[in-house]
Amino acid sequence: MDFETLRERALAYREELLARKDKIAPTDFGWYPYDTMANIFHLDALLSGEHRQVFDRIAGTRIADIGAADGDFGFFLEDELGCEVDLIDNAPTNFNGLRGARRLVAELPSRAQVHEIDLDAQFRLPAEHYGAVFFLGLLYHLKNPFLVLERLAERAELCFVSTRVAQVTPDGTRIADQPVAYLLDPAEANNDATNFWIFSEAGLRRLFDRTGWEVVDFTTVGCREDSDPRTPDRDERAFALLRSRKA
Repeated sequence: MDFETLRERALAYREELLARKDKIAPTDFGWYPYDTMANIFHLDALLSGEHRQVFDRIAGTRIADIGAADGDFGFFLEDELGCEVDLIDNAPTNFNGLRGARRLVAELPSRAQVHEIDLDAQFRLPAEHYGAVFFLGLLYHLKNPFLVLERLAERAELCFVSTRVAQVTPDGTRIADQPVAYLLDPAEANNDATNFWIFSEAGLRRLFDRTGWEVVDFTTVGCREDSDPRTPDRDERAFALLRSRKA
């Protein structure tokens, strides 16, 4: 399937799922408020050449959506590509304690499995092997990103990852070409104490290499000039497709 077709089907599925969510809206908690299906636009910008057919490779395989929020994207991959889906998040930091994902599994209905896992406290995954893991918007929330990426490389053939990156420190020091990371203060970056490491692009690429991944495709979105780790209007995000050298 060409990616353009997959993108259009993803957008149609988003509308269907939003309508379904409205119909079954819970009274005891709220749905995750951000549009996780919008990642399809970033994947469109990321994938190039032959990699635009990469979803053909993972069709029918077991996949993990890590940091899944309500699981919208995982449900789409199950519905469209017949994937066996593990929805993984840390319940205490998930917007609704994973109640949204569980409600959707019951209502759709879906065979997806919901797993409460704190990747920092004890790394474990439900399966020994995955065709792909989706690791979008989670890396900078991890205390030990090296360990997690290394363990994922042992279990998954492919990884779709996104995270915030920075070209300068808050005082303007250029770091874009240096393999470094900035450790956030709890009050920086949206006053969210679960934000930890913001890498330079060079640092992120070295992290991928040292944890066992080959960078297949890479792009950034957002502020592409003098992005920094904490300012809302200087937020730059990196998206990458990685292939494991270990799995």
